[in-house]
Amino acid sequence: MSVGSLRLRLLFAGVVSILIALGLASFGLTELFRRHVERRVDAELTVYLNQLAAGLERNPAGELIVAHRPSDPRFQEPLSGLYWQIEAGSGSLRSRSLWDNVLPLPAEDDIADRPHRHEISGPEGAKLYLLQRYIELPAELGGTKVRIAVAVDSQEIQKSVRSFASELIPFLLIIGGLLAAASWVQVSVGLRPLSAVRGRLSSIRSGNVRRLGNDFPEEVKPLAEEIDALLDEREKAIEKARGRAADLAHGLKTPLQVLNGEIERLREKGEGDIASDISYLTNLMRRHIDREIARARISYASGNASTNVKTAVEQIARVVERTPQGKALQWALNVPDDLAARIDADDLAEALGNLLENAARYARHKISIVGGIEMQGVSISVIDDGPGIDKDHQAELLLRGRRLDTQGGAGLGLAIVTDIVEAWGGSLTICNGESGLIATMRLPASKIDRD
Repeated sequence: MSVGSLRLRLLFAGVVSILIALGLASFGLTELFRRHVERRVDAELTVYLNQLAAGLERNPAGELIVAHRPSDPRFQEPLSGLYWQIEAGSGSLRSRSLWDNVLPLPAEDDIADRPHRHEISGPEGAKLYLLQRYIELPAELGGTKVRIAVAVDSQEIQKSVRSFASELIPFLLIIGGLLAAASWVQVSVGLRPLSAVRGRLSSIRSGNVRRLGNDFPEEVKPLAEEIDALLDEREKAIEKARGRAADLAHGLKTPLQVLNGEIERLREKGEGDIASDISYLTNLMRRHIDREIARARISYASGNASTNVKTAVEQIARVVERTPQGKALQWALNVPDDLAARIDADDLAEALGNLLENAARYARHKISIVGGIEMQGVSISVIDDGPGIDKDHQAELLLRGRRLDTQGGAGLGLAIVTDIVEAWGGSLTICNGESGLIATMRLPASKIDRD
């Protein structure tokens, strides 16, 4: 896939969207888990607060003590990360886990029925998650106001959150991979109609079908309809161009025939040189007209054209056999009955006519026409027993206006053949055989319609 690929762009957009969604999901789930952990910690610390409040008593000396302490062993372990502290007047009570440290409890303005949450610094600079409550003791305990606080190291919460995130990431990556694969499938399925359009256009180019049709999804159908409309308009324009070319050819034939009559009159008067010059010019004009007519006809080579090669060869060979050069030659045709090429019958006749005329002009005794299947295509070879052509000059024969003799003609015959076969997806090659020249046309194969 190239940088400009629509598939690549859609996949890139899909992957970016997936990454953004997974990032937001990761952040959101982690934040939800953090809040869940904090609620659990709040509930646990609230239990400790209530146990401490319920365990407050006065000893015989009148001092405030905690008769019933929370049972968590971490309160007894020095610097364990779990602490409690009670402040009453000028004195305070602390858990053994605080050792010699005192928690800097935030001030509370009023007595509240619910605990308040704070972040404070604890022993050795540790960050503590603190829950404290400001209560008033009953009269039998002196009726004084006390603050009860329970704190836990914030790292405990952070560790739980990090552990959750580390376990969450692999699952998110798996989900991301599945979503990326689903995106690939979605893009592939979504772009399949465009692949169908491309395949149908290829079939139109090859001549298997004429139009795209309307059997596409609703989103692609307008595109197919516009392309079909464009093809219709182009076909009509080509038909008009063909008609104009035919009209032009018809309009020029009469003046050329008049010139040919004048040429004969000049020869009768003894003006042979002038007659030869005019004859050359009229012949040049005729060949150019023939070429332009041929180009106009093949400028829209498409559709389901199929021509029986043997029939076309027999028809053109019979015509050339009647020419002065053809009557003196032997003709051998070796073409299968069912050999068909994807080319218009008139175009094939035009191409074969030029090849056979050239062969008849240079052949000494015999011309052979051989057809067959070659590399999933059709090959038609015209073989003469003439002098052949030097290899250095063979390529020049296919160029417009090039010829290797001075016997007349504009040198456009083989160039016209090249235009025709290339318009139908074929090629023309020239090479020397054992005796003479071999001109081979290669065209796409087709099937004969027997209906």
